Amino acid sequence: MVAFDLPIPENEGPPLSAVILKFELLYAPVLVNGSDFQASPDYCPAAIHEFRIPPKALLGLHSYCPVYFDAFHAVLVDVSVHTTLLKAGSRKVHTKVPSIAYSTTNDVSGESIDGSTQALDQVASTDLKQVMLVKALLNARDTLLAELQKRSDAINHAVDLTEFTSKMNDMKLFDSFLEEPVAADAEDSAQGKPQNGLERVNGRLEFQSDRLLHNLSKDDVLKIFNLSGDQVFYLWNTFLNFHRDSKTRILDVLRDEWAKDRRAEWSIWMVYSKVDMPHRYINGSFDESSHQIVHKRGSSLWKLTDDPAQMAAMRAELHRRSIAQMRMNNRSIQDMQIFGDPSGIPIVIIEHVMNATQRTSSDNLYTRNLDIIDSITASTVPSSEAVKKLSSASAAQIGRDLKIVIFVHGFQGHHLDLRLVRNQWLLIDPKIEFLMSEVNEEKTSGDFREMGLRLAHEVISFVKKKMDKASRSGHLRDIKLSFVGHSIGNVIIRTALAESAMEPYLRFLHTFVSLSGPHLGYLYSSNSLFNSGLWLLKKLKGTPCIHQLTFADDPDIRNTFFYKLCEQRTLENFKHIILLSSPQDGYVPYHSARIESCRAASMDNSKKGKAFLEMLNNCLDQIRAPTAENRVFVRCDINFNTSSHGRNLNALIGRAAHIEFLESDIFARFIMWSFPDLFQ
Repeated sequence: MVAFDLPIPENEGPPLSAVILKFELLYAPVLVNGSDFQASPDYCPAAIHEFRIPPKALLGLHSYCPVYFDAFHAVLVDVSVHTTLLKAGSRKVHTKVPSIAYSTTNDVSGESIDGSTQALDQVASTDLKQVMLVKALLNARDTLLAELQKRSDAINHAVDLTEFTSKMNDMKLFDSFLEEPVAADAEDSAQGKPQNGLERVNGRLEFQSDRLLHNLSKDDVLKIFNLSGDQVFYLWNTFLNFHRDSKTRILDVLRDEWAKDRRAEWSIWMVYSKVDMPHRYINGSFDESSHQIVHKRGSSLWKLTDDPAQMAAMRAELHRRSIAQMRMNNRSIQDMQIFGDPSGIPIVIIEHVMNATQRTSSDNLYTRNLDIIDSITASTVPSSEAVKKLSSASAAQIGRDLKIVIFVHGFQGHHLDLRLVRNQWLLIDPKIEFLMSEVNEEKTSGDFREMGLRLAHEVISFVKKKMDKASRSGHLRDIKLSFVGHSIGNVIIRTALAESAMEPYLRFLHTFVSLSGPHLGYLYSSNSLFNSGLWLLKKLKGTPCIHQLTFADDPDIRNTFFYKLCEQRTLENFKHIILLSSPQDGYVPYHSARIESCRAASMDNSKKGKAFLEMLNNCLDQIRAPTAENRVFVRCDINFNTSSHGRNLNALIGRAAHIEFLESDIFARFIMWSFPDLFQ
């Protein structure tokens, strides 16, 4: 346990400034035996992680604080942060509960208020800031008392506060004077109520009346100050002793609360919507529910804003601008990796795609954002209450689940490309077994069928090994096999699943996370610069996969690799399908990553257009296929802040956003912690 005091600046009253907690992961040379650090000043921080405690939270905060340092250091330090407001000079531990008889006006002579050099008895008249400080002490006392009672109930560890609560009645006389001392901040008024955790920057503290000044004498303020300060200190020491005795259990409770709060706190950067799954795409129309557009061949020309990718980008940019005009000012500890530059954080648009049967059976569930979030997991995950009813003995008899996640890199990629997503998955579920696929490194220019076969053999070998190990340690109840792919890694995954050797394992498929995967190939790619690069690759290098991606591997489109792949039932067995796309990604067509139609296809009545719609319908039929549990199908649009990239070539051709999926983990945090049940 590390404890420290932070003095309030002179004449400030209650804390008005935030506090920054800075954690450094230090690097220093070690001795030859590796046991000790050298006594050298040459050590330096390898990574830094900062957190902000807002002024309101300084009056009373009890929160879990996971220290990750940064995306490139796979480190987790479990920290819990506890704050309160104490009266300066409160260092003597009192064995008795403070009461009115304990504190008198003489006790504060020359004493500072948490560092303030202006003593209360030196004020000629009652200072409003000092009154506010007294009220802050009372709020700190109530918060600390509530926290003690809440935590003791949560871990079933009784803390006897009977005597304290009985003597709190001594304060009733003075509490009545403090009922209406000040007006609420504008941020708490109806005009500036927080929305999605945000509060407008237009509030200032005002007093509604002089009632406080007329009813509270200097002696009254002194008595309340002394008594409330001593009571807070008594409770603080009680809490510290309670924490020392049960720190592990308290940390577990706080961690669970933190995980549940991610949805609300990170919803600032997330937009939720629902769409119905189209029954079938018909040639000559564009009837995608998510964009609410119907376009017939003979109608007027498309506008720029009719392009789904442009619409998604504009929607995200408008949301980003609204964030830029607001600041965070709540009672929670704030991770500066996210809250340090709120307008620079990726905007995530979550689109839950529902079958018609799902839509009609629970129509009222999807009227608000949180209802949409809950709907994604409600049909597939047992309630927490039901889980808690299982005793440890019965759980042991049932057995354990073997959860395996396979990560597959993209074109010319490395097996560690997806390590940031892997790290987040491990934080949610440390018990997973993961495989960072290596068999196709430096071989991604070849035929997809060969890459898929190699991946299938690698996966089968890994799964068998983990099954044998799990069986030896006890009864194996179930296997959950999940896949995460980036770019053409998703095509390799689907090709592997089509292999006959994988058939015995298809019933174990659980979650499929596709990061910008060209599931419908490059038949309608609008990026002319990127298309030129593909043409050069086909002409100058032996790249069969590029021919397959562009449907140039066979004169008859219905004999091409991608058309045949879409006929395979590679998606049907997944319980959850999450497609991540970005309208800024110029390397993978937007519609191909989302498995939906596009403007060019809707206007194409040729054989190519008809074949594309057949491919699209084949994929959606698999996702729409009935299952024992309602399948969760989610499309996630990621809009990165690419302003830092400038107008360089990577940004121009759309490579920056494509690679950002690998170099940033904030979007993965948002999605995975908002729907943790899909990753467990």
